[in-house]
Amino acid sequence: MAAQEDPDKKGGVWVLDQQLDQPIDVEAKKVKETNIHKNCSSMMLLQLAFQSLGVVYGDLGTSPLYVFYNIFPDGVDDKEDVIGALSVIIWSLTFVPLLKYVFIVCRANDNGQGGTFALYSLLCRHAKIKSVPNQDVTDEEVTTFSRSTFGEKSFAARIKRGLEKHEFLQNMLLILVLIGSCMVIGDGILTPAISVLSAVGGMNVHHKGISKEMVVLFAVAILVLLFIMQQYGTGKVWWLFAPIVLLWLLLIGGIGIFNIKKYDSSILKAFSPVYMYRYFKRRGRPGWESLGGIMLSINGTETLFADLNHFPVLSIQIAFTVVVFPCLLLAYCGQAAYLMKNSNNMDRAFYQSVPDTIYWPVYGIAIAAAIVASQSTITATFSLIKQALSLGCFPRVKVIYTSRHRHQIYIPDVNWILMILCISVTAGFNQKTQIGNAAGTAVVIVMLVTTFLMTLVMILVWRVHWIFVLLFTSLSLLVEGPYLSAVLLKVDEGGWAPLVIATAFFIVMYVWNYGTVRRYDIEMHSKVSMAWIIGLGPSLGLVRVPGIVLVYSELASGVPRIFSHFITNLPAIHSVVIFVCVKYLPVCTVPEEERFFVKRIGPNNFHMFRCFVRYGYKDDHRKDDDFEEKLFDSLFMFIRLESLMEASSDTDDVSSILDQQAFESREIPFDNNVSIPFSNADLTISSVETMTITAEDVSLNASRALTMSHRTSINAEIEMNEIEFLHNCKDAGVVHMMGNTIVRARRDSNFVKRIVIDYLYSFLRKICRGNSVLFFVPQESLLNVGQILYV
Repeated sequence: MAAQEDPDKKGGVWVLDQQLDQPIDVEAKKVKETNIHKNCSSMMLLQLAFQSLGVVYGDLGTSPLYVFYNIFPDGVDDKEDVIGALSVIIWSLTFVPLLKYVFIVCRANDNGQGGTFALYSLLCRHAKIKSVPNQDVTDEEVTTFSRSTFGEKSFAARIKRGLEKHEFLQNMLLILVLIGSCMVIGDGILTPAISVLSAVGGMNVHHKGISKEMVVLFAVAILVLLFIMQQYGTGKVWWLFAPIVLLWLLLIGGIGIFNIKKYDSSILKAFSPVYMYRYFKRRGRPGWESLGGIMLSINGTETLFADLNHFPVLSIQIAFTVVVFPCLLLAYCGQAAYLMKNSNNMDRAFYQSVPDTIYWPVYGIAIAAAIVASQSTITATFSLIKQALSLGCFPRVKVIYTSRHRHQIYIPDVNWILMILCISVTAGFNQKTQIGNAAGTAVVIVMLVTTFLMTLVMILVWRVHWIFVLLFTSLSLLVEGPYLSAVLLKVDEGGWAPLVIATAFFIVMYVWNYGTVRRYDIEMHSKVSMAWIIGLGPSLGLVRVPGIVLVYSELASGVPRIFSHFITNLPAIHSVVIFVCVKYLPVCTVPEEERFFVKRIGPNNFHMFRCFVRYGYKDDHRKDDDFEEKLFDSLFMFIRLESLMEASSDTDDVSSILDQQAFESREIPFDNNVSIPFSNADLTISSVETMTITAEDVSLNASRALTMSHRTSINAEIEMNEIEFLHNCKDAGVVHMMGNTIVRARRDSNFVKRIVIDYLYSFLRKICRGNSVLFFVPQESLLNVGQILYV
C-alpha cells in the first residue's frame, strides 16, 4: 500500500499544491443517482430459473458419472458401506450446496456478480481496504460504491478498524483471496477433464473391445474442440444449454427411480444420519479417506456461485430446490440401489445401471451435459480472471466479449493455457480416481476460502449478530474440515496437481500485484508538485504549440514524472494539457454517466485539466472505442458547468443580500396609525426612515443585479471562447503521452526481491498488453516517454 503522509508535517508548498489540485468531490457529487432494482414477474422468474440450469448447474449435474467409483475404487466389501456412503452424500448435498451456497452465499453477490473476488470487492468497500493503490475518497461517490455504517463500539466496527489499521491483515486477506482464486482456476482445468473422461468412458460398457487408450483419445479430442470453440463464444447456442441440462437431470432422476424400484427400495433409509455415523465407525480410516470421493458429489458448487452473473438469487433457489436437488438425490439413490445387488460393477456404475433400451440416447446426452458443465467451469474461470485483472491482481491480457447481451468473455491466452493443462491432466493421469483426488483438493480449498470470506461479509456487510456468524463458521468448518483432511491424505495420488497449478498461478498473480503496488509507491514519491508547475507561469517556461496532449498516469494528484521529464528535455508543450488517471474500483460496474470526471488545475489561462476515468471489474472497454471523444465531451460539459456554477454563485450572493435586508426592514417598527395608501402627513419618523432606507436598497439592489447580469454575460463569453479554443486545439492534433517504464530493484535489495522485480515482474510486463491497446490509442498519436524506476 502507498505510504500515507501526515499533512501536519508539510509546509506551505504542500498546502498550495492541495489548493491547486483538489479532489473532485464537487464534480463527483453532481451525478448521484439511486440504483433502481426492477422486480421480475413470476413468468420471468421461472424463465430465468430455467435458463440458470444451463449456466450454473452443469458441474453438479454430471457428478453422478464418477462419484461412486472414486468412493470405492477397490470395490465394496460390505453392502452396508454403500448405504453409509449414500447417507454422507445426501447430507453433504443438503448442507453445502443447498443450505450454505444457494440460500446464504449466493445472497452475498456484488450487484449480481459472484465468486471470490466479488466477496473481496465487498470487503474492500466496507472496510476501506485499498484493492487498487490510487483509490481515494472521491471514488466512494460512485452510485454502485455502497457500504454500511457501524456504531463506534460495535463488534463490526472493531473488526473494521483492525483491518484498516494493520497492513499485514490486509495482505493476508489478499493472499487468501488469491489462493481461492487459483484453486478455482485449477478446478477449471480438472473439472472438464474428469467430466468429459467419465462421460466418454461409457463407450466400452457395451463394447468391451474398445481400449482405455481409445477412450482417453476420444476425450482429448472433445476437449480440444471445446477449447477451440471458446473463441466463437456461445451467444448463438447458449439457449441449448438449459434444455440439455434439464433433460439430463430428468433422465438421471428417472433412472434413479427405476433402479430404486427394481433393485432395493430400502436404500431410502440412507436419509437417516445414523447410517452416516455407522459408516465411519465401521470403515475407520478407509471410510475417512473416502471423503475425498464423496467430496466430488458437491463439485461444481463454487462454480454455481462464480457463474451467478445476472440471475436473480430467487431464480437460482427455485431451480435448485425444485429440479436439481431432487434429481441428484434420486440419481445417487438409484445408483446405490443398483450397487447393493451388483457390487462388482463399481467401475462406470452409472452406465451399468442404465436400462439397455435407452442406453445410447443417455450416453449422447451425458456427453452433451459434460460439455455444458465444462463450458460453465471455463466461463467461471474467465470471469474470475477478468475480475482479478481489473483489481490489479493479474497481468493485462486480451479480453474479448463474445456476447454483449450475456456479458460472456473469452481470454485467448488463458484459454490456450487451460487447454494444454487440461489435456495434460487427462492424458497424463488417464484414471478417474487420480483426477478425482485432484479435483476434490481444489474444491475443498475454495470452499474453505469462501467460508472465511463469508464470515467477514456477514460481520462487515450484513452486520449479522456474532452468534449467527459463529454458528455459520463453526458448521461450515465442521463439514469442510474433515473433507480437507481426507483430500490431503491423497496428495500423492493426484492431489498434488491442483497444488502445483495453483502455486504457479499464485506466483504470477501475487508478483504482479506486488510489483504494481511498489511501482505506484515510487511514482507517488517521485511526482512533481503542482505548485512547481504553476510557478513556471502560463507558458510553463516553454513554447505552447497548438494541440492537446493527454498525459496518462495512475496518479490521482500531482504531476507524473514522465511529464516533468518531458518538459525538462524538450522546449515545447501543447497548448492544452490533460492528465488522465485511469483507475479500477472494487465495484461491479461504474455507470457510464459517472465514468468520466474532469476538474481544472491552476488558473484558467494555464489550460490544464485532470480527467478521472473509472471502471468496475465487469465493465467492457470495448464500449469505449470512442474513448477520446467521450473524454472531450466530458471536458466541454465541465467547462459549461463551471461557468454556470460561477454565475450561480453570483446569484446566490445577491439573493442572500436581498433576503438579509428584507429581514432587517421587517424588524423596523411601523406606526400602527398609518393607513394604506400612505400619505406624507400621516407618516411618522420611523416610517420616513423606513421609506428612505428602502429606496436606497432598491437602488443598490438594482445596481447589484446589473453587475450580476454583466458578470453572467462575461462568464458566457469566456466559456464560449474557451470551448472554441479547445476545439481549435483539438483540430490541431491530439497526442497521447504514456510512460514506457522499466522497473528495477535497488542495488541494496535482497536476492528474493531482485528475482521478483528484475526477472518475474519484468517478464510479465513485457508479455502483457500495453495501455495504448486498452484505450484504442492510434499508433501515430502515441508518444512513449521512457523512464527507469528503482523500487
